[in-house]
Amino acid sequence: MLKKISILIVFIGLISTVNAQIKTPQPSPAAKLEQTVGLTEVSLEYSRPAMRGRTIFGGLVPYGQTWRTGANVNTKITFGDDVIIDGKELKKGTYAIYTIPNKDSWEVIFYTDANNWGTPQKWDDTKVALKTTVNVESMPMKIESFTITFDDVNSNSAVLGFLWENTYVGVPFEVPTEKIALKSIETVMGGPTANDYFQAASYYHTEGKDLKQALEWMKLATKGENPPFYYLRRMSLIQADLGDKAGAIATAKKSLAGAEKANNADYIKMNKESIAQWQQ
Repeated sequence: MLKKISILIVFIGLISTVNAQIKTPQPSPAAKLEQTVGLTEVSLEYSRPAMRGRTIFGGLVPYGQTWRTGANVNTKITFGDDVIIDGKELKKGTYAIYTIPNKDSWEVIFYTDANNWGTPQKWDDTKVALKTTVNVESMPMKIESFTITFDDVNSNSAVLGFLWENTYVGVPFEVPTEKIALKSIETVMGGPTANDYFQAASYYHTEGKDLKQALEWMKLATKGENPPFYYLRRMSLIQADLGDKAGAIATAKKSLAGAEKANNADYIKMNKESIAQWQQ
């Protein structure tokens, strides 16, 4: 019996040894970024090699040769909508990003086959969806780990940034925010709610579009008893921008009363400041 138990213990020990795995950090750890630009979702997956005392551009990454733009598997970017880069349309989808670094400029290539380990074994020009050339900018400090960023993000565009060593390269891209927003507004206006009118008016006001139309939508949004004080706040701002100071003041006073009832300090302050400004 003792012999059988001993054999069982040894067997269990062997199984544990086989199943055990050594865990160590990756020299080029994986990273994933997600960024909303306007109404467009953009995601990025890449690996981040480090300098480790090496010369990067013109050394580890030779000038004039196609680079995987990172380490390990190819860097992937996914655009949720069609975008514009360098005046050219890039259809929504997933692309591998390859680059050809040079001392003063980089070629940045969006490649439709995004399932390679590094660069493709056989390059296929028919899979180049878009290519652009961007200038190199020198940075006053060194970046130890290769980094990709989304910079200068606003409602209509952003910059895809590549940083390593003392080099920065930025690729601007535009997203179809206005097209998507206007289509959404047109679709919803078949049977809009007060909030739909408010959202449409807010977009028109923020983007400096037809303020008269925005005001008409706000009138519909604030119909009925006790419209939200933040609806009234937006309406007062539109009236003021249209030059109707008296109307703006009257609406702001209603917003102020609602904000005081809700004990909302921010809107109380904003309304009081606007009323004082418009009364001058």
